[in-house]
Amino acid sequence: MVEAFLHGFVLSLGLILPLGVQNVFVFNQGAVQSSLWRAMPVVLTAAVCDTLLILLAVLGVSLVVLTFDWLETALYAVGFFFLLYMGYLTWKSTPSTEGDEAQRFTPRKQILFAASVSLFNPHAILDTIGVIGTSSLSYGGTEKWAFTLSCILVSWLWFFALSVAGRTAGRLDRSGKLLRSLNVVSACIIWAVALFMGAKLAGIVV
Repeated sequence: MVEAFLHGFVLSLGLILPLGVQNVFVFNQGAVQSSLWRAMPVVLTAAVCDTLLILLAVLGVSLVVLTFDWLETALYAVGFFFLLYMGYLTWKSTPSTEGDEAQRFTPRKQILFAASVSLFNPHAILDTIGVIGTSSLSYGGTEKWAFTLSCILVSWLWFFALSVAGRTAGRLDRSGKLLRSLNVVSACIIWAVALFMGAKLAGIVV
């Protein structure tokens, strides 16, 4: 059981570490919110969505995405347009060091965006199915649950750590220039992912 737990921990950490839209959004909200507590909606939503995807992958339910071609196409289409919009919002955001609430996402917006970038991200879903779901087939009974809980634990710890890192960066940035530069870089990353999704969507449609 220990081996299954460690396998899940290392595997999940390897999948979640690369810089992506979800990670960027959690870090950004940690940086711009007035306190760590106010960034908890995005942390909890991202962690809960990852937990759901992992459970679906292990249980085999999410294989339906690979079964129906139209569902994969719809997923890419929604993700493409949503990320274009999110990139625009991130680009025009101008973080303030004086606590301007207008520059921060409300709890509702945090939840909506975090859920969207988690559940409408075809790459995250396909990676979860193809890697975590497939790897879980090697285990059964308590070992499978140890593997699954380990993967889930990594998500919760990682998103909380990202928000703490973002909050630390926000507190150190008195001028606001660092956060503004981070928003520009984040927007470019988001648009790059959107364009990649658009290319995949065009390939699927054609």
